Amino acid sequence: MDNKRNDKRNIANHYAAALQYQPGQDQVPRVTAAGRGDLARAIREMAEDHGVPVYEDARLAETLYKLGVNTEIPPELYDVVAQILIFVARLDAQK
Repeated sequence: MDNKRNDKRNIANHYAAALQYQPGQDQVPRVTAAGRGDLARAIREMAEDHGVPVYEDARLAETLYKLGVNTEIPPELYDVVAQILIFVARLDAQK
């Protein structure tokens, strides 16, 4: 019983967020999906099912979740998000 309760607590503390950025169209990346707990798991599974690269950074995911959907990322996140975009570009180049 305690293990199930701990598992539910751990799931509830997981965050996920999706970003969109199209160079030439978007000025900055935007949060397109964000969730916590079961919704976070669903976002991640949907990304994996559709071949969307997943970058793991729990602290950043929580920060993006708190920004909210359809929000442009603030300047203080530009550097870390740029690293994610580079990560994704490298994965795409390997395909």
